[in-house]
Amino acid sequence: MQKQVLESSEERTFQYQDLLPSLPVPPLDESLSKYLDSVKPFLNQEEYQRTEDIVKKFKNGIGKELHEKLLERAKSRRNWLEDWWLNVAYLDLRISTQIHCNIGGPSPCVEHCWPPKEGTQIERACINTWHTLKFWDLLRKEKVPVERSLDEVLDMNQFRMIFCTCKIPGVTRDSISHYFKTEAEGECPSHLVVLCRGRVFAFDAIHEGNMLTPPEIFRQLTHIQKTCHSEPDGPGLAALTSSERTKWAELREYLINLDPKNSTLLEKIQRSLFAICLDDSSPHATPENYTEVVSRLTLGGDPTVRWGDKSYSSIFFSNGIFSAFCDHSPFDAMALISMSHYTEKNILENEGKWKGSNTVRDIPWPEELVFTVDQKIINEIGYAKEVYYKKVSDLQLVHYAFTSFGKALIKKQKFHPDTFVQLAIQLAYYKCHGRPGCCYETAMTRRFYHGRTETIRSCTMEAVEWCKSMLDPSESTYQRLQLMYQAFAKHNKMRSSCENGKGFDRHLLGLLLIAQEQGLPVPELYMDNAFTVSGGGGNFVLSTSLTGYTRFNGGAVPMVEHGYGFFYSIRDDRIVTNCSSWKSCPETDAEVLCRTVYQCLQDMIQLTIAAQL
Repeated sequence: MQKQVLESSEERTFQYQDLLPSLPVPPLDESLSKYLDSVKPFLNQEEYQRTEDIVKKFKNGIGKELHEKLLERAKSRRNWLEDWWLNVAYLDLRISTQIHCNIGGPSPCVEHCWPPKEGTQIERACINTWHTLKFWDLLRKEKVPVERSLDEVLDMNQFRMIFCTCKIPGVTRDSISHYFKTEAEGECPSHLVVLCRGRVFAFDAIHEGNMLTPPEIFRQLTHIQKTCHSEPDGPGLAALTSSERTKWAELREYLINLDPKNSTLLEKIQRSLFAICLDDSSPHATPENYTEVVSRLTLGGDPTVRWGDKSYSSIFFSNGIFSAFCDHSPFDAMALISMSHYTEKNILENEGKWKGSNTVRDIPWPEELVFTVDQKIINEIGYAKEVYYKKVSDLQLVHYAFTSFGKALIKKQKFHPDTFVQLAIQLAYYKCHGRPGCCYETAMTRRFYHGRTETIRSCTMEAVEWCKSMLDPSESTYQRLQLMYQAFAKHNKMRSSCENGKGFDRHLLGLLLIAQEQGLPVPELYMDNAFTVSGGGGNFVLSTSLTGYTRFNGGAVPMVEHGYGFFYSIRDDRIVTNCSSWKSCPETDAEVLCRTVYQCLQDMIQLTIAAQL
């Protein structure tokens, strides 16, 4: 750890930003060849022949032309994808993004210093908030250590988006308002917003140049809680953020026209560091089962105490369990996990206690943000809550720990832990559904300037051949193992390729967007059934992601109605998984898939052990 301390004092968080390489555009023939390879598991010989012809035509015709235009675009931008991705993946969506895009996960503090205990909500909230503010302060001073992957510096831009950031609904496209600044760049908003029982409050986290201490934050939060618990509930305006986007944009305009003061209050929420949500529910949680916390918090929670557009919110439940809830558009999960890991480490080092001074300065009381509302808004809030609860009641979500083994044993058997889990997911889907499942795994492209993600298509021909061998009783252990090694090699090669800017999904998206910008017809490649059945255009039935090797794991909902979300963190002794599906789809069942994955993990490790005997 000595090294990290040294690094953080010498290196500045954002000092390498200008030295990062630009996001490359891969060669067209390479991308198309990889694409063809990825559609094989889903097509018969005749269909594949047809797709091969379409791809060939695309490569020698319109595709070549679009690729040239994409190369032109890349010349004048350090990241040719950045604006496009933000719009297409997030800001153009018109569905409820709070339900369909937000990410969230529980704090693992229940596993060590903070087991569930009634009456600890405010006490833990103020300590956790203080550590989060310390991270904000380190970021302002550029003392958060620069992250690396195998000695290569990673882009740190996403960390700027955690604080003072909010999505603003638009009639056809949303936007992101962002007010964070480092100390060198200037002033940065320093107030927090608190949501409690349908009401919204704000207070400054800095008083006379010094950050509020946990006892001072405790005074503020206790005041808010007492006020809310002794008076009627507020209107619950925050529920509107869970609406379909165009609807929320129109209602927001209506609110501003109703009273210009509403505009000032909305801006106060937008500019705030982050939101603290005091939730009255008391979810059950154990180190092996976080299901209730996650289903209640990631999505199913009270929409009147969640401002769904804030980039970062901390939700504190009445029994002292807490979790993170984030708008996904400005950053990906790893930035959040790095910050959460920092706060957890500090909470743990101090045994969950505040060991500093208990002196409370004479600080201004929190101010309530009282919106002017009329009957129309009250009705709309009621309607938004109704729609929200109907949708989230359809969500099936399980969050369990597989405790038979973890990273230590997998690595001892000389396998990549992430690939190990990915192949278990493939085998489980095949077992449950009797066919291959097109799968999206997130690869990180942060080696490049403002890089975010690329798609690893985990369902390869090699994986499918191996799955078939595992389900065929006549196959020998030796043959199964050989096929497993081939599937591993393929996946590891794809991961490396994607992380180095040589994936093909974002490239194909770029070519399609160039065509759209030029007003050209959609090329046949994208209209072909092979494109959709292999997951293209956001049609992956398995939406998966490794959330790292720490104690943090969270999740999001499936990408499609008949799909699954599957998110996992891999620790030395366990694999914690978050699996979701929609109850209204008769063929998917998150509980069944999750249990089947666990069985497949056992089968795989047994296979590797048997081979050594």
